[in-house]
Amino acid sequence: MSRRAGRLEILARVGLYLVLTEPRVPHATLARAAVERGVPALQLREKTLPDDELVALARTLRHVAADTGTLFIVNDRADVAAEVGADGVHVGRADMDPLSARAIVGPNAIVGLSANTVDEVAAARAAGADYVGVGPVFPTATKPDASEPVGLEGLRTIAAAGPGLPVVAIGGLDAGNAADVLRAGADFVAVVSAVCFADDPLVALDELLSSIQPGG
Repeated sequence: MSRRAGRLEILARVGLYLVLTEPRVPHATLARAAVERGVPALQLREKTLPDDELVALARTLRHVAADTGTLFIVNDRADVAAEVGADGVHVGRADMDPLSARAIVGPNAIVGLSANTVDEVAAARAAGADYVGVGPVFPTATKPDASEPVGLEGLRTIAAAGPGLPVVAIGGLDAGNAADVLRAGADFVAVVSAVCFADDPLVALDELLSSIQPGG
């Protein structure tokens, strides 16, 4: 199996997409816990770190996820993703178009794109994105400049517009609503503050994973 096929196979799963932003435990500690628990995807999202620190941290997390069933994605910085050999990059609509990102990270990498409307999902598909990040689903303080929440009904409509293109829902998600988000059509629930900012991120991770298990 090619590297790209293996990555896409992981992306075809359903579950948690954990975004690491200033967690209350070391990034590597939380990343190892996620890998041990079979989390399909980790994203490093640190927008204020100096480049050398960001690269060093990304390289550490890349090693944590290497040769496991967990994808390691870098937020926004296609150059950093390429330098450390990450599995892919996620870019916002205003950050970089998927074709430009792909030119930097290479043909085998995963490229995710934010898309908040049916038309944007179609455009992401046409541009060759491997998945779309949809949100915020609910109000969130993690991204102050986020657009208006799409809600469960909006998510359901957007997800239905993109069959075969994995949907990563984000924004205001936690153990109390993650299962509802999956039932609305998302393939992954992307979580930041509910885990990273929790008093005990490892306990919060376990609670979240339990909530999205069958019968959770």
